[in-house]
Amino acid sequence: MTEPTLFPFADYWWLYGAFAAFVGVLLFLDLGVFHRREHPVTFREAGIWTAVWVVLALAFDVGLYFYLRQRLPHDARLLAIPGFEPLAAARTAALEFLAGYVVEYSLSVDNIFVFVVVLAYFAVPVHLQHRVLFFGILGALVFRAIFIALGAALLQYNWVTWLFGGFLIVTGVRMMFAKDKGVEPEENALIRLFRRMVPVTSEMHGRSFFVRVNGRRHATPLFACLLVLEMTDIVFAVDSVPAIFALTDEPFIVFSSNIFAILGLRSLYFLLKGAVDKFHLLKYGLGVVLVFVGLKMVWLNRAFGGHFPIVPSLAIIVGVIGASIVLSLLFPKPPEETR
Repeated sequence: MTEPTLFPFADYWWLYGAFAAFVGVLLFLDLGVFHRREHPVTFREAGIWTAVWVVLALAFDVGLYFYLRQRLPHDARLLAIPGFEPLAAARTAALEFLAGYVVEYSLSVDNIFVFVVVLAYFAVPVHLQHRVLFFGILGALVFRAIFIALGAALLQYNWVTWLFGGFLIVTGVRMMFAKDKGVEPEENALIRLFRRMVPVTSEMHGRSFFVRVNGRRHATPLFACLLVLEMTDIVFAVDSVPAIFALTDEPFIVFSSNIFAILGLRSLYFLLKGAVDKFHLLKYGLGVVLVFVGLKMVWLNRAFGGHFPIVPSLAIIVGVIGASIVLSLLFPKPPEETR
């Protein structure tokens, strides 16, 4: 049996709008207040902000749970569905948010390695890295919203569910067995096309993305770096958005868990940028998780009456990712093999 939709957009458009406004306030406070002046982000500061974003996500999840506990027992539309249990639905929704958040946040570690390479290639000064990552995250929020809206519309068709599930299984297997490849920003087709259309200066011009040289507008390497980061996130979104849809078919939960994970990505970068290679076995854990969520879409959900239980799902996801992190620390990569 298909799970009932708790937040149909036609009735809860205001909830999506309120959440978007809340995210806008957080972004304004982040860049406009706490990081108004560019400065190198220290390990301590990154740790504090990482904890802040995680606590905010968990607090939102708790608030979502109690909101549903209060609302669902009075929702006539849902109560008319045979077998619907309001308290169980509230608990499931909260656990689905947590599972989606853990998957997306874990997949972000691969983004961090790419961030390290791209920022180094464009020689972005340390004190400007937060600025370029901020606008990169801002663009990622827009693209994720578009991807999630498309996914919610397409997943109404069974063949799309099979397609997404098969894609996740193949991606998971490739992630586990493919050799590590370097990132080559100069080979990015978008950058080559952009440089043919817009002149790019050879040096930075402070915090500016565009400057005028001899009366003509030029892009700076800071903007070229931003373009590569945006393209990279689009590639990662192709994996992460279907993965969360495998855990829940609630677009609002997919959207909110995805956004909270993205919001914490910058602080996680500054926290882990010098230690990414320590988690060399994480790709195997992530590969197993992607295969598992792909199997949920193509087989397990149907085998369990329409939806594989969320508690075992969360336990498998956290257990596999946690084990891959612990094993990475117990069996470190030899120095000559570091990327």
